[in-house]
Amino acid sequence: MFFMKTLTHTISLHPQYFNKHYKDNITSRLYNEVEGTCNGQIGYICAVLEVLSTGQGELHPTTGMAEFDIQYNAVVFRPFKGQVIDAVVAMVNKLIPTTFKFDSNSNTPAYVAEGDADLGARMDRIEKGALLRVKIIGTRLDATEMVAIGSIKEDYLGLQEA
Repeated sequence: MFFMKTLTHTISLHPQYFNKHYKDNITSRLYNEVEGTCNGQIGYICAVLEVLSTGQGELHPTTGMAEFDIQYNAVVFRPFKGQVIDAVVAMVNKLIPTTFKFDSNSNTPAYVAEGDADLGARMDRIEKGALLRVKIIGTRLDATEMVAIGSIKEDYLGLQEA
């Protein structure tokens, strides 16, 4: 599920950037350091929407660097158990439905299911990069990554057309 959250982040700014454009430097550093990262407490930070405040900044006497506490709004993604989402397959393992068989002879190993006779020679392949609609059955958030396990054993779940 997607949320909009108000977050804070500390940016250290080198003295060479102490000029009239220092706020632009702080903002670009915030986007580079925060967008696309995973925070174990809140989830995956998709995008920074706006910078609310940059604070006064505090100089460190030993390094000369200034630290700014930045408050910003961001779009955050965090999946919950029971949620249905569209996802791209990152890894294929043995927890695949019994109707699929492992094809080790293909160029990239994948699980393959024969289509119905009415559909002709159509083959369904679940391999890395395939688009699936899954129901989340479990999640784990670590300090730097998010792991979710999903099921395709219900109606309207499974491979999706690209």
